[in-house]
Amino acid sequence: MHFYKKDLMINNETIIALATPNGMGAISVIRISGSKAISVTEKLFKPKRIKLLSKQKSHTVHLGNLMKNNFVLDEVLVTIFKCPNSYTGEDTIEISCHGSTYIQQKIIDLYIENGIRVAKPGEFTLRAFLNGKMNLNQAEAVADLIASENEGAHNLAIQQMKSGFSNNLKKLRSELLHFSSMIELELDFSQEDVEFAERDEFKRLINKIIDELGDLINSFSSGNVIKNGIAVAIAGKPNAGKSSLLNTLLNEEKAIVSNIPGTTRDSIEDSLIIEGIKFKFTDTAGLRKTSDIIESKGIEKTKEKIRKAKILIYLFDINNTNFDEINSDLESFKRKDLSIILVRTKIDLEIENNDLLKPLQNLNYSEISVHDINSINILKNKLIKELKILNPHTDTIISNSRHYEALINAMSAIKDVRNGLESNISGDLLSIDIRKSIEHLAEITGEITNDDVLGNIFSNFCIGK
Repeated sequence: MHFYKKDLMINNETIIALATPNGMGAISVIRISGSKAISVTEKLFKPKRIKLLSKQKSHTVHLGNLMKNNFVLDEVLVTIFKCPNSYTGEDTIEISCHGSTYIQQKIIDLYIENGIRVAKPGEFTLRAFLNGKMNLNQAEAVADLIASENEGAHNLAIQQMKSGFSNNLKKLRSELLHFSSMIELELDFSQEDVEFAERDEFKRLINKIIDELGDLINSFSSGNVIKNGIAVAIAGKPNAGKSSLLNTLLNEEKAIVSNIPGTTRDSIEDSLIIEGIKFKFTDTAGLRKTSDIIESKGIEKTKEKIRKAKILIYLFDINNTNFDEINSDLESFKRKDLSIILVRTKIDLEIENNDLLKPLQNLNYSEISVHDINSINILKNKLIKELKILNPHTDTIISNSRHYEALINAMSAIKDVRNGLESNISGDLLSIDIRKSIEHLAEITGEITNDDVLGNIFSNFCIGK
């Protein structure tokens, strides 16, 4: 489903949709937005006190009955938001009714009969964007806020809604536009051999912009983790305590625990919020050589999960392994973007041979017992610490792949500008590269966009938003 900016600006239809989730509840909210929102409601609504809604102040609430042919559909609260002081920037009515699905549909049908159409997905927020109530990245943050599942994702969406990094981008664009206009002015006076854009100052600006764009681009890995969670694989030999650890972390019997090696043959996944961040844990099949075909497939899946993980918790039971086995596994999994937490389990059990610990003295490992909450909390703290090492970020974080792509393109164009300055290329060619970088930055905030982009963004919203 696509929206067409031009059509929406010309065709100012009034729209209606259920703003609360579908289904039965105590209260439901139905939203109407557009030029006829107040006049149609005034015709259908009988207030408890005689008064015209159109004469009432914005942001006021009124008790009364919604009527159809002198029949009371429901006793409701009607809230008025007058243009331009509403979410959409249009006259808006919100009806708080009883949460019966029958009542919800009857009210919506009543408005349809009176010339109001059902809203498309995201159309309220699209209108807010088109009417200048928010820029495009703020509109996208609305969807992120609705979809947020943890404190980190919620805080990130709130930051973006408040303005996020759009103020930074506006400042960068303004500075680039200034120099672009100066260079284009030089072109108008090319025969005079004058220089309006001071080149050294421009070079300093370009380097500053490259640094700022680099920080934003690098923050995407952190933003993606905050928004979608970070993959953590739990691996080790059979009976190392992987399933017991997962059960303890989740505080439920998610995985079957047994003394029989090879009990876990397939990956078991679940999530846990730690300090506002979503960690997606995967308990994997034990690592060992085996002739069992099914277990072998499970071990291959384990290796695949480790390849996709950002953090690996590698468990070992000192009575059931040795340094060479541990070292071999760690070497095979080592890569730059994988953080490995080495953990010795079953520390409450007696060590059969103390000499087994000596080769491990140079390894940085933690010790836990699934029966000791303090050691589990230490492991959780290590996860947070490793996450910060993997994802260093600035105060401003991006989490949207569309923004990331636009920033990459802007960075490429800005580097072309820097190369042009160093090569002393002509002002007309330099101006082209500057304009490209300005356009890529403007794509993020929606100052430059197209109908396909808008359709793709807003069609993913729920209908009532």
